[in-house]
Order: sequence, then C-alpha cells, then structure tokens
Amino acid sequence: MFVRTESLPQTSQQHLTVRVHTPIGSAVALWHGDPREADGRHLIEWTVDEDIHWGQNTRAAPSDEPELRQEGDRVIMSGSLHLTGDATAYLQMGHWSVLFDLVPPVPSGLEGSWVQISVESQSVSLHPYQT
Repeated sequence: MFVRTESLPQTSQQHLTVRVHTPIGSAVALWHGDPREADGRHLIEWTVDEDIHWGQNTRAAPSDEPELRQEGDRVIMSGSLHLTGDATAYLQMGHWSVLFDLVPPVPSGLEGSWVQISVESQSVSLHPYQT
C-alpha cells in the first residue's frame, strides 16, 4: 500500500515514530526503514505485535467501512476479518491487509465480519519496500 509518512518529534525509543496517512485515515506507528526517508511517500508492509483477543482489543465494528485512526496511544483498525484456519487471521482494510495471530476462544461466525481492533501504537510497525 502506498502511504505518506511524516516523522514526529522523538522520545528515547529505538525506532523512529511516524504519522502514516492512508486513504482510510491516519495513525502513529514505528518506522522500520531508513530514518532519512521517514518523510515521504512509500510502499509499505504493516506488522502488528499484538494478537486478536475477542472482547478485549477486538469487537464488532460500528460500520462496514474500513478505517484507520488514532485514539490517544492506541491505533484503531476497522475492516473485514478473514480466518486462515491456523490460529491466524487477516484484517482486510480496503486494498490492504494486516496479519494477526488469534487468541482463543474465537466466536463462531467471525469469517468475513466487520471488526474493530484497538492496539498500542508502539506495536504497529511500517516496513517500506521497493518493487
């Protein structure tokens, strides 16, 4: 997915923090690319280091529209959930997806349902790549 990133004032953390702007919203994430290229337009891959815990950080989405937004220190992602059958799932958010691990129990009937996942900003990473 092509996104626009802008570097943010840094604290004493290992990775650079950026605000990522997408067609469905913006949020803060860790930048895992060249720090000199943190401001710009990039083709990126997303990783999230938090698992889906139904009823804790995941619930039914209020609408059937993909969304990305920031709420305090949390990133909110809304999309269509697709189970892969091996304790993993991916969240389809428009034209891009994010892979997650699942923590049981997972309610039946989730396949293809619209969900909202709330994770710590520090668990969301952007990895730029070249085509």
